[in-house]
Amino acid sequence: MSTTRQLASTALAVAAMGCAAEPRAPVEEEASNSSARIPPTHACAPDNGGITLPSGFCATVFAENLGAARHMAIRDDGIMFVMVRPGRGGEGGGMIALRDADGDGTAETRTDVPVEGGTGVALDGDWVYYAPNDGVKRVRIPAGTMQPAGEPETLVSGLPDTNSHTAKSIALGGDGRVFVNIGSPGNACQEDGREERSPGLDPCPELDTRAGIWAFDANRTGQTQADGERYATGIRNAVGMAIGPDGALYSTQHGRDRLSAWGFSDQANAEKPAEELFRIEAGDDFGWPYCYYDRQLSRKVLAPEYGGDGEEVGRCGEKEDPIASFPGHWAPNGLVFYGADAFPARYRGGAFIAFHGSWNRAPLPQAGYNVVFVPFAEGTPSADWEVFADGFAGAEKSPRGAEHRPTGVAVGPDGALYVSDDAGGTIWRIVHTGE
Repeated sequence: MSTTRQLASTALAVAAMGCAAEPRAPVEEEASNSSARIPPTHACAPDNGGITLPSGFCATVFAENLGAARHMAIRDDGIMFVMVRPGRGGEGGGMIALRDADGDGTAETRTDVPVEGGTGVALDGDWVYYAPNDGVKRVRIPAGTMQPAGEPETLVSGLPDTNSHTAKSIALGGDGRVFVNIGSPGNACQEDGREERSPGLDPCPELDTRAGIWAFDANRTGQTQADGERYATGIRNAVGMAIGPDGALYSTQHGRDRLSAWGFSDQANAEKPAEELFRIEAGDDFGWPYCYYDRQLSRKVLAPEYGGDGEEVGRCGEKEDPIASFPGHWAPNGLVFYGADAFPARYRGGAFIAFHGSWNRAPLPQAGYNVVFVPFAEGTPSADWEVFADGFAGAEKSPRGAEHRPTGVAVGPDGALYVSDDAGGTIWRIVHTGE
């Protein structure tokens, strides 16, 4: 790890201390063939759609009853494309196009786009890129319209999609590449993951095909994983992924579980390891499964499956550190950089992260289920992160009890921030009132 990156990571780590889907509504009529930008408005729901926001911000429920709404992408004409995850049996799912033509904060026009469901979605002109769990496809939907002008093209197929962590998030680089997250199916690459204190495989064979980010040609059809480049490795599951204002690739990481099996206290098991935010360069290795990041120690330490005792660094000193860290098990699922100017200046260039929420922080209360803001300056976090939007879960913060679980974040052409939810099937539109 370079000295510059190590110093920046250390300073920022210190600063950072501190599913059943609802049925879809009926399909509505096609949008008019207009590419005009939506004018900014300050439409607000009386209760902000049930969520809490900082002073000067308000929200509306942009859309609801969408099913398991995952990631979103919004064109300059204001049309949003949202991916919907299929059910466990493969039923349902797809893509929904939404439009708020009158700018009142609610999408009055929606239509089902006849493609497979999944998680990742990205835009390049008329091309809508999307990612079912086993690959990457694209379909041409001309500006001002909400339906394909031709059949989808398969860019990449045959990606690993069995066991857990099958969701594929994507990001389009400025160099003609599409980046794809391929998450690990397991926890710590153990000889027998179902047995407590099972040692880790060394080297971990999963790293050959999973637990990293791969890069593919964004304009070439018929690719398989063998045609791609393993751009970064040692990332257990990078569901949140985006290109930053500096043109670099950034991602979040879902930290591992089950430190309690190795004698860690309940408190330590709830708080460790940290969730992480990475700035990624080609060839980076972030250390999973051999290492995990400890926020309290502000460093990566060796995992117990590989002989670690909760403090030993060992080989982890050679791995890349996060640029920011967050409490354990919050599950970061969405990442976007704020490139508009409708929010106050301090938000410009910063990152919003949607946290899906924890299931395994007991006996501590479950946590997350919120959207966090990370201020940035010149490509690195410039101050401590803060909770920006909360209240999504409702009365109970648990996977089965939460009313809503934040999953995706996107910025519209009018500068509004959108947050999706794959538990209640809702999307919120958040604006600054200028007050």
